[in-house]
Amino acid sequence: MEIRESGFIFSDDKNLIDATAVHQYLSTQSYWAMGIPFETVYKSISNSLCFGIYKDSRQIGFARWITDGATFGYLADVYVVEEFRGLGLSKKLMSIMLFHEDLQGLRRYMLATHDAHGLYSQFGFEPLEDPESIMAIVIKNAYLKHKD
Repeated sequence: MEIRESGFIFSDDKNLIDATAVHQYLSTQSYWAMGIPFETVYKSISNSLCFGIYKDSRQIGFARWITDGATFGYLADVYVVEEFRGLGLSKKLMSIMLFHEDLQGLRRYMLATHDAHGLYSQFGFEPLEDPESIMAIVIKNAYLKHKD
């Protein structure tokens, strides 16, 4: 799938993804994956349904779905580089991703965010109805190197 609009390209073609650019953003600018190793980013791209936003062959946005393609999808690593924010690119990316043929018929779509509730609520995401039924193992600062 590829959509060209206003000089931007939205695509699910993994061959277009600049893993170095994605790693640079996630490891240095995201609050959720600070310090993540390149190998981990590369493996996550390989094992997910990924989407990129490109401008003049430059990767300026990214998102990925962790999914079995049948029942469940978890949205992760969504970003648009700062200089391109405010142009509606996140909304366009969300609309493309949610209607992607590989994500139809799932019974649950999930994500976690600290600061983009307004964006995701426009696409039907809402707080958990029964949060006490959801559990997780969370490794805080998983990518930070510890000195002995």
